[in-house]
Amino acid sequence: MSAEEPLFRVIRGVPTPEELAALVGAIVSRTRPAAAAAPAPVSTWARSGRPGGATPTAGPGAWRASGLPR
Repeated sequence: MSAEEPLFRVIRGVPTPEELAALVGAIVSRTRPAAAAAPAPVSTWARSGRPGGATPTAGPGAWRASGLPR
């Protein structure tokens, strides 16, 4: 494929510049790797139920923090 060759072309109809921009945006969003999204943070409460999860820490406010999501 050469540099002058388009990546896609319109076969039927005459799209407006806005329609072409929407098409390009849809194609670009579908070709991005899924790993680009940041994973959702996991609360301390949820980690505490997993093997090797968060260990409780003693100290001021520890009792209160044990029941709150992080």
